Amino acid sequence: MESLGRHILVEFTGCNADIMDEVQVIEEDMITAAEKSGATIINSTFHHFSPLGVSGVVVIQESHLAIHTWPEYGYAAVDLFTCGDMVEPWVAFEFLKEAFGAKNYSAIEMRRGSISLLDPALKLKDARLETEQKVMPKFKKNIWFTDRDNAQALSLRYTGDILFDKTSEYNRIRIIDTYAYGKALTSGNRLICTEKDEYHYHEMIAHPIILSNGMVEKVLILGGGDGGSAREILKHNSVKCVDLVEIDELVVEASKNYLPFLSKAYEDERLNLIIGDALEYVKKPNEHKYDLIIIDGPHTTGELSALYSVDFFKQCNMLLSETGALVVQGESPKFNEKAFKKIDTNLKWVFKEYKKYNMLFNVPTFPSGIWSFQIIMKSDADPRKVDPAKVKLFVGQNKTRYYNYATHMAAFAMPEYVKKMLN
Repeated sequence: MESLGRHILVEFTGCNADIMDEVQVIEEDMITAAEKSGATIINSTFHHFSPLGVSGVVVIQESHLAIHTWPEYGYAAVDLFTCGDMVEPWVAFEFLKEAFGAKNYSAIEMRRGSISLLDPALKLKDARLETEQKVMPKFKKNIWFTDRDNAQALSLRYTGDILFDKTSEYNRIRIIDTYAYGKALTSGNRLICTEKDEYHYHEMIAHPIILSNGMVEKVLILGGGDGGSAREILKHNSVKCVDLVEIDELVVEASKNYLPFLSKAYEDERLNLIIGDALEYVKKPNEHKYDLIIIDGPHTTGELSALYSVDFFKQCNMLLSETGALVVQGESPKFNEKAFKKIDTNLKWVFKEYKKYNMLFNVPTFPSGIWSFQIIMKSDADPRKVDPAKVKLFVGQNKTRYYNYATHMAAFAMPEYVKKMLN
């Protein structure tokens, strides 16, 4: 029976679980399936679901190919709808079955729009049909990277191009090209930083404390392999040495090869890169104390890592000079309230005889947009009291893009809900 379209509904089971959770791979497979079937692709839209799974659609001139996956079950539901005689949906089906590593499947084909039951509502001239057939739509990809937990998420649309993609024993490191925020560095399903707004974070992790804590000469950065924190710290002429301990060499490699706006710090002879575990590094005897220690670890969507534990903070205290300062990536009071409060509790326990301060600032591409640094000052210096002339001179000489005297002072103003949270 002649029909307007062919509709195949497919269930793939026993699929490769890793593939079922990888938005980029599934998007490429679905596009290839459409191409092999003879379809003309118009655009594609794919999202990573929370906490697992991928949803997406490839819109073709002849209709669509859609998918939703459940990686935890090795399952994919696929919808192949084509119109006309030039596209063969079963070719797409065969390709996807192999690409997904499906062990089993069920499929049913339905004919949509029986010609014998329809009356043409419009009579189009042959000349118009011929003209329309010559118009080839431009293919646009629409893929989203999502940084999420089980309750909330932030998504960035990217071009589909992955500039760097390697997996270490610690995580999968990628650099993607986003439409709104330029190049972005990711670790697993977490966003580390983007080209457009990384300076919000990196300028604030360095300048407020260095400019208010007197002479800072020796600095230790734990994490921060992208180089952004080191770049800002090295803008201070007083700094003579920066030891940077990064556990994942791929973060350094990705930054050096594709993120020159971050990795230029590695060209400075004052920077000493150490590929190793920060947990082990702080246990080693060190004759020279640090004037500043920065814990620049990635944000978490679950339990805090050992980098924020009482034991680790104790080791850091042993490495700090008598007037040193500790700056900790403090999580977000909105995105991860539990982690934010736990860091505060652990720092107060270890450094009970010293003053603790908190900073809030905005980073648009960090989940919830508001982030924090939690700070211990072993000296009598109060970071809320900084010389405005000194800050103005530094800002002018270094052309900072986020940091200035006003943002310095505003960062220490806590909303009431945060005050209650910390008390």
